[in-house]
Amino acid sequence: MVLKHPFVTEKAMMMLDKDSKLQFIVTNEATKHQIKREIQKTFEQNVTGVRTIMTTHGQKKAIVSFTNEKAAEEILSRLGIM
Repeated sequence: MVLKHPFVTEKAMMMLDKDSKLQFIVTNEATKHQIKREIQKTFEQNVTGVRTIMTTHGQKKAIVSFTNEKAAEEILSRLGIM
């Protein structure tokens, strides 16, 4: 499993509202292709892009954008976060 959990902060929620992007904490070994494949398989939404960064705590964070504008909100509601 590449995805660990969604990363939900105030800044992440602003990114969701403005750009329809979600943030996930992923395993440090995960590649962008693996992250994209797992999100598409798990949530059945088309992914247009994946950016990854390392946090100051040594965790890898993926910022994911979708083709459908409402995909990010739908995923968070499925997970019970929104």
